[in-house]
Amino acid sequence: MGDPGTKEVISLADLQAAAAGARSGRKHVLSLVVQNRPGVLVRIAGLFARRGFNIDSLSVASTDDDDKSRITITIDGANHPIDQVTKQLHKLINVLKIRDLEPADTVTRELALFKVGVENGPHRAEVLQICNIFRGKVVDITKRSLVIEVTGTNEKIEALEDMLRPFGLIEMMRTGEIAISRGRDET
Repeated sequence: MGDPGTKEVISLADLQAAAAGARSGRKHVLSLVVQNRPGVLVRIAGLFARRGFNIDSLSVASTDDDDKSRITITIDGANHPIDQVTKQLHKLINVLKIRDLEPADTVTRELALFKVGVENGPHRAEVLQICNIFRGKVVDITKRSLVIEVTGTNEKIEALEDMLRPFGLIEMMRTGEIAISRGRDET
């Protein structure tokens, strides 16, 4: 059964898949332009939670107009219809524009910082070489560690993480995806 007040019935298989954290591979990237007001993000995130969606990444920042913010939400949307959520988002007062970006027509990027342990010389050189291959940049260096900054697609960042992990990945931080449509279309 769905959330109280919803007429949609959720099947047991969908519920179990959501509870198990099943991934379908059908990624949706939603770009929202909202009024820059307190509580807007909470209402939007709550709407996704009530509908049973797990938000994979969430990024929020002001636009060129200080009165507006852009929210980029990445979700796995195969288990639930995304159109129902977008209709409910349109009903929120502070939501100005919503766009479900098509992956083929979208440029997405993410920023990641990796702190890698490199106490001895040969490993440091290998990590620096890997960093160069991935077009990363060393932003902090000490005798015991390097902090590497890299931007790119989700796949690129995961590949770099896999390469750095054997050297002693101390800490990492990712921003979540941001996205913009290709060409002259406006969001």
